[in-house]
Amino acid sequence: MGGEGEVRKKQVVLMDFPKQEHMVLTSTTLRLKLPEGCRAVLVKNLYLSCDPLLAVAAEPLSVLGFTWLPVVSTERERKREMGGVEEVRNKQVVLKQHVRGFPKEEDMALTSTTIRLKLPEGSRDVLVKNLYLSCDPYMRIRMSEGGMQGDQLPPPYPPGSVLLGFGVSRVVDSGSPNFKIGELVWGGTRWEEYSVISMIDTLTKIEDTTVPLSYYTGLLGWGGLTAYYGFLEVCSPKKGECVFVSAAAGAVGHLVGQFAKLSGCYVVGSAGSKEKVDLLKNKLGYDEAFNYKEEPDLDAALKRYFPEGIDIYFENVGGPMLDAVLLNMNLHGRISACGMISEYNLERPQGIHNLGSIVSKRLKIQGFIATDHFHLHPQFKDLVLGYIKEQKITYIEDIVEGL
Repeated sequence: MGGEGEVRKKQVVLMDFPKQEHMVLTSTTLRLKLPEGCRAVLVKNLYLSCDPLLAVAAEPLSVLGFTWLPVVSTERERKREMGGVEEVRNKQVVLKQHVRGFPKEEDMALTSTTIRLKLPEGSRDVLVKNLYLSCDPYMRIRMSEGGMQGDQLPPPYPPGSVLLGFGVSRVVDSGSPNFKIGELVWGGTRWEEYSVISMIDTLTKIEDTTVPLSYYTGLLGWGGLTAYYGFLEVCSPKKGECVFVSAAAGAVGHLVGQFAKLSGCYVVGSAGSKEKVDLLKNKLGYDEAFNYKEEPDLDAALKRYFPEGIDIYFENVGGPMLDAVLLNMNLHGRISACGMISEYNLERPQGIHNLGSIVSKRLKIQGFIATDHFHLHPQFKDLVLGYIKEQKITYIEDIVEGL
């Protein structure tokens, strides 16, 4: 190249007349030296203006000397070459390397491939367009080299693989008699725009669309079933009992507290900020809540909020909080062990010192995995849909658009 540098040049290309899906961000390479004798000027663009003129220029005619022609013909030619099957770009989130400590941006990569919107002849898979993807704490465990410890649990994500999770999708093509094109489903999928699902038993058809589809990634999906089973089935609450929920403002915790209130319990939650504490007390119906980061003595804090002790603890965090809770549990108390998020970013787990309380207080501690109890989903769904229609439950979502 005679010493001239070559750089990557990103471009916005018009695919059709103006809608979001009619444009695409592409990338080419560009030599930073004009050809000998060229009368043009090579510039680096610092600011670009988005003007109404652009919409006019999107029509196939010349405006003030500029002509923008949609590249529809190219796309149609490609589709014709493929026998009428459309090929589209498919953005994906890939794990570049196993994570140590807190996840960093460089541990993952946003990549792009192409995918045909038609399954091969004879396939039994289901091709879906992902509409919502759920970001769940258990995914952090699978990002570590050791993964989730135990039999019949999902293995670690292999480096270079697309992240696996749960989401809401629309069927684009189907080789299964159980799913038809256009149907809405929720269940296991990948962090990408389009996915081919081979394990179709992880998909569930969405029958009730009177609620937002995003609810099936949480309230009516695995988050809701986790709260339902972990609290109502494992703990068997009784009216008037005292319930403590850690990580109470999380996807599962904020539902557990509401199930507890609907069961007639006294409920206290812990969270990590003033805003979350206010949310628990003023919007989600918790009787009390506290910021654990402002409590130098967790044992003393629990004694302040539970002078008569704790009957039920919904465990989400582990570590020092679990240690303090064990000292404050009542006789025959129940602990539902849902997660240990304080441990997920540690290379060595923290030890628990007050295990003797399990014996002296005759405690029941039960861990569980919600996917083991999917047979309860129909009755859970009927219960929660009733609560939604009666406005007895509040669901908090944090939705980000795009991958």
